[in-house]
Amino acid sequence: MKNFMSAVLSILVTSNAFAQTAKPDPAPNYPSKPVRWVVPFTPGASNDVIGRLIAGKLTDALGHTFVVDNRGGAGGLIGGETVARAQPDGYTLILANPGPSINAPLMAKNAPYKPDEFMSVVYIGYAPLILLTNLNFPPRNPKELIEYAKANPNKITWGSSGIGSSLHIGLAVMQGATGTQFTHVPYKGSAPILTDLVGGQLQGTHTTTVSGEAMIKAKRVRVLGIASSKRSPLLPDVPTLAESGFKDAESLVWFGMAAPLKTPKPIIDKLNREVNRILTLADVKARLDQLGLEVQGGTPEFMDDFVRGETAKLNKLIKAGLLKAE
Repeated sequence: MKNFMSAVLSILVTSNAFAQTAKPDPAPNYPSKPVRWVVPFTPGASNDVIGRLIAGKLTDALGHTFVVDNRGGAGGLIGGETVARAQPDGYTLILANPGPSINAPLMAKNAPYKPDEFMSVVYIGYAPLILLTNLNFPPRNPKELIEYAKANPNKITWGSSGIGSSLHIGLAVMQGATGTQFTHVPYKGSAPILTDLVGGQLQGTHTTTVSGEAMIKAKRVRVLGIASSKRSPLLPDVPTLAESGFKDAESLVWFGMAAPLKTPKPIIDKLNREVNRILTLADVKARLDQLGLEVQGGTPEFMDDFVRGETAKLNKLIKAGLLKAE
């Protein structure tokens, strides 16, 4: 009997050790159908370009289509609400960025959801905002822009992808740092902004090299400056706002993946691993470098910490009166 109990104990110990060292797939059946990845802005914007690039790789890796669903409008609130109200089963995700994830729901008086109704999956990366203007707009550099703005308060029309969007934040930060007043014109996304910018209905905007890439290459807009502390390797001849004397005018846009609150952790972890792996692929890195995106990656907890920091910054802008819902 004693020998029998020893044998059983040995088996249990061995089994327990195996259970601790073995690492089976925590979500073996996910996905079992197409996954909808909501991009809360119109096609052609930086969110859309990045989303489609990564969605294609996820489709290849996980065996089911990751469908990019553009839901533009209200600074990202429309797309954000779509995901916040979806079933937390991993089949509806959002390409998170400051607009739908933090800015718009904090600023809107009757926001349909709160920033904490999402679960972080992975922080993809960030890009500095650049200043684009119509070719007929008089200023040729950041200093001339600010001088012109001070001489013509509220006469410069400046587009953004909606109230509370990253582009709106960029404008608010620039106005606060320079003591200027622009006329904010909200759109549903970056693509219609660029159309009106080229057509002369709009004088300027903040955007990313991702969104503005085609128009910049075609020389249909002017890159006036970069809202960063250092020049972009993609635009080495374009001065920064910082070097032009406006050090507090820096602003960026970040991108990530998030899911509805209460999405199972094994699914979050599986998506996190796959996106982190995809961000290391040579062709993906090359394309993101080409678009001026600083790749980040990391754990869901890393993104949580980052988002908390960005939320605190936004709250300071609101409290200081530099950013208001219009």
